[in-house]
Amino acid sequence: MPLICLVRHGQASFGAKDYDVLSDLGREQATAVGRELARRGLRNPHLVSGTLIRQRDTARLLADAAGFSERLHEDSRWNEFDHLALMERYPEPALTGAVADSRAVQDVLDRALRAWMEDTDKSGAGWAAFAEGAATALTELSATLGKGRDAVVVTSGGVLAALCGTLLSLPPAGVVALNRVIVNASVTTLVSGASGTSLLTFNDHAHYTGDRHRLRTYR
Repeated sequence: MPLICLVRHGQASFGAKDYDVLSDLGREQATAVGRELARRGLRNPHLVSGTLIRQRDTARLLADAAGFSERLHEDSRWNEFDHLALMERYPEPALTGAVADSRAVQDVLDRALRAWMEDTDKSGAGWAAFAEGAATALTELSATLGKGRDAVVVTSGGVLAALCGTLLSLPPAGVVALNRVIVNASVTTLVSGASGTSLLTFNDHAHYTGDRHRLRTYR
């Protein structure tokens, strides 16, 4: 059965003028996860990423480190939601205008994400549409692989949380909890078979153990 390895992009540039750029550490993380995927011996992996810069660059660095030769396919359904727009849409009154460090941003984002999931907005910009787009991209990818081929998809934490939440039938609080702990350049593995798609591992970052623990970041 095909394995689908969902990789969160490497660390982006928090606090910089352009967030959508890998940090130096993010580039190291992308190389490290590429080496880990090479070790796993994936079968002629089909390589996909979202269209965001941090996703595409992670995919290319990963592929170079792993020795993957197939060209990169891009699909915007694997893109992350706009976290800045989301926090503006569901502001936290006590913190508005005072958010500085990444931990504070994560706290505000957690509340905004849950509010978005519980919003009944039917305009097409809601959580349901976002999660459905990711699920459809996954279904279509699974259908193209066949029995002897695996896939690597470079995406983002929100997409990973949405897909795992759907597979595990989690409530909003559970999805938010997943989103909060996803490590940069970690690997979430799915198996696709006749009975559907199942979650095998979530947020695997064993490639950051020992003397590589400094590579483990969440934001």
